[in-house]
Amino acid sequence: MVKMSLDPVQVMSGQVKELQVAPSSNGDSRAPWEEKEEFDQDHLGLTTKPKPVTGRRARKVEGGVFFPKPENAVTIAVSSRVLFRTEHEQKVFEQKGVEEYLRYQIEHENEPFAPGPAFPFVKALEAVNNRLRELYPQSEELFDIILVTYNHAHVGIRLINTINHHNLFIERFCMTGGSSPTGYLKAWQTNLYLSADANKVQEALAEGIAAATMFMQEKVTEVSESQLRVAFDGDAVLFSDESERIFKAHGLDKFFEHEREHEDTLLDHGPLKGFLEALGKLQKKFYAKGQRMECPIRTYLVTARSAASSGIRALKTLRAWGLEIDEALFLAGAPKGPMLQKIKPHIYFDDQMFHVEGAVEMGTIAAHVPYGIAQKKNPKQNTSSGK
Repeated sequence: MVKMSLDPVQVMSGQVKELQVAPSSNGDSRAPWEEKEEFDQDHLGLTTKPKPVTGRRARKVEGGVFFPKPENAVTIAVSSRVLFRTEHEQKVFEQKGVEEYLRYQIEHENEPFAPGPAFPFVKALEAVNNRLRELYPQSEELFDIILVTYNHAHVGIRLINTINHHNLFIERFCMTGGSSPTGYLKAWQTNLYLSADANKVQEALAEGIAAATMFMQEKVTEVSESQLRVAFDGDAVLFSDESERIFKAHGLDKFFEHEREHEDTLLDHGPLKGFLEALGKLQKKFYAKGQRMECPIRTYLVTARSAASSGIRALKTLRAWGLEIDEALFLAGAPKGPMLQKIKPHIYFDDQMFHVEGAVEMGTIAAHVPYGIAQKKNPKQNTSSGK
């Protein structure tokens, strides 16, 4: 099985334009820190060797800089250490302490971080935003990405340089200097929080914020650059863990019996139901323009439930909620990894580490939702915190 790090890897209307950097005193049109750089792609086609960043770009739209209001946007909060790879910096912090860590970051602030596991997901969000702006130039119903980090503000310069180096459109930062970001997540009206600190993810879940833990992995399948694909497990992710509790306590036969008896009773909502709703709201904007088949958002239900014995209740619940899933796979206990390898999602959410590890083994970027009865027997759950 592919090894997966369980250490924390934490911490818009009109045509987009770029402001050109003014020439320097020596006549060079590049910014002072900009140097020629060469990229060495790793097997993921993403990782770069640390090189000085290219010139910082400021983005404008007609009429000024455009940012959606939190109440209108689908807000995605991403930890800096899942968006980028900062394992070396984490070792400096752990081995030499916070002062040396800050000194190191300042000394290397012109060297961009390489992409982390959440990077393809964020790029796909931006691709969807580009399509939405084409169809609805004045709309604020967009993905709004917030970079969340436990780092001191001194590290912000390196993060900004990295974001500009990778040409990401992330203007909202939350640098907490070691404090919990949960209160800020609520203030931002966050629809999804991705981190590597399971404790902070659980805090967010306890506050009703959809959240999941991400992990560094060495093997990642190439994903679409034009269509955002998000896959969900069912029980304890989209739905509550009610049925899973029956299975854990009484076995498979009782589970099937319970589902048949309650097939007309809706399942309660799980922690990521709201995020699926938010995706559905944006999908419908494309449907309204006659672009259902060309929609750049596609959702998947990938569940261990069997269709005939326990699938009806799940589908009736989604229908009653007014939610559409583009594809539903009922695997009846079969491994999820091969199906996910075929789907190639930008992210897959599951409450059980067994399935997360199976997905990672096949190269899928998977996130753990530490919620429900399955967590009581999950010794591999990451509960440590870091910088």
